[in-house]
Amino acid sequence: MMDRYARQSALPQIGEDGQARIGESTALIIGLGGIGCATASYLACAGVGQLLLCDFDTVDESNLGRQTLYGPADVGQLKAVRAASRLAAMNPDVRLTEIPDRLSDAALAEAVSLADVVLDGCDNFATRFQVNEAAVLNSTTLISGAAIRLEGQLAVFGPDYRKAPCYRCLYQEADESLESCSGNGVLSPVPGVIGTMMAVEALKFLSGLDVETGTLNLYDAMSTEWRKLGIRKRKNCPVCRKR
Repeated sequence: MMDRYARQSALPQIGEDGQARIGESTALIIGLGGIGCATASYLACAGVGQLLLCDFDTVDESNLGRQTLYGPADVGQLKAVRAASRLAAMNPDVRLTEIPDRLSDAALAEAVSLADVVLDGCDNFATRFQVNEAAVLNSTTLISGAAIRLEGQLAVFGPDYRKAPCYRCLYQEADESLESCSGNGVLSPVPGVIGTMMAVEALKFLSGLDVETGTLNLYDAMSTEWRKLGIRKRKNCPVCRKR
């Protein structure tokens, strides 16, 4: 199956050693919506050894415009189960673990501890805060992405949270009232752009390449532009204090 990854391992930045590291790694994907579908698809096709697929929700007809792992026959079925089936067809060599539950506390901490990298594309702050705390306490790299309307954002956090900011350094509980794509709409490919870029950052990290952390990358689909904003470590961050 190395022919499958020949173009990727031919990159001098990746090579056979980097591809081998990718093949030996485990990624936990939180949320299998539009962002998670793109992320999971590229990680599976790129040869990540194991994907842990976490989403408690079912497929809705309104999801089909942007959640590319599902079709009309999947409506009403668990996203984690249907995503695993589609990804297995894409690359049967990838080990897939379905987690069709809303993880929290000990179960979430255990799932994070099994992963080399966590990719969070879920649609609510409560879950994002819990995932971030688990990543910080496990010293696990967290890649976070979000999309709404014609805008998206992407950031990489960790793994050295003693020096680097975490997700809670950027967002606080007061931000939980911020808008979501379910109530405000989103251009179908925008979550795919963010999810694809999350996969890029994950593959760089897993192969041993340097990844820029502590930066919020903002995507504007109207102008086709990216902007970067630095994230400062917050002195009173309730999660960083636990380190």
